[in-house]
Amino acid sequence: MFEEVTIGECRLILGDCREVLPLLPPVDLVLTDPPYGISRAGQKETFTKERKHKRKHYDDLGWDDDTPPHWFFGLLIEKSAEQMIWGGNYFTYALPPSMGWLYWDKGQDGLSMSDGELCFTSRQSALRAFRLNRGEIAKDGAEHPTQKPLRLMTWCLSLVPDARTVCDPFMGSGTTGVACARMGLQFVGIERERKYFDIACRRIEQAYAQPRLFEDAKVGAGDTAVQGDMLLPANAALTGRPRTKD
Repeated sequence: MFEEVTIGECRLILGDCREVLPLLPPVDLVLTDPPYGISRAGQKETFTKERKHKRKHYDDLGWDDDTPPHWFFGLLIEKSAEQMIWGGNYFTYALPPSMGWLYWDKGQDGLSMSDGELCFTSRQSALRAFRLNRGEIAKDGAEHPTQKPLRLMTWCLSLVPDARTVCDPFMGSGTTGVACARMGLQFVGIERERKYFDIACRRIEQAYAQPRLFEDAKVGAGDTAVQGDMLLPANAALTGRPRTKD
């Protein structure tokens, strides 16, 4: 039993993605930003001229180790035709070789923070880069410690124009869902922390109240339905394509 909220064509589930994902139908695209052990990268602290402050650690991920196990990425691949996984450079132990990596150039211009981030994709295409100052997150209203800019996630979706159904099993504050709502895409988001689940619901509902990016969007503002504690198989299946092998 999981709590589920439907807002327009966005289906938001409060629960552990390890338990929820096996119950979901396949989708066209998984676009997500899994947590990873920052300490493994040797970045325990960041220094500035004004002060020294600790980076956020993911000490309790619920995994046996500080990174998701092989089987979880196998499940992501099984449940989606294509994948985009931010921080994929931390998960190369479980991901197949790929040409089509993405690079977010944060426009730091020599500051002490990371110059950018990498995203694994299943697409066999050229590496693509997107330059956007990380300060853009503040414009979106930063409500999660690892929140991605809305424009960045919208760009990711634009690279997979055939995808109509999208899943983010680590939804956080719902940025991927906001991008999907504005682009008229079906979205399934999973988040296990109530605080961020509620934030995601609010942000996605607000997205439906704003002008849509495409005229063929099917759902307008205010079309909101809520189902509490419903079994997932009882809900209508999405129209995602099952993954097929060449």
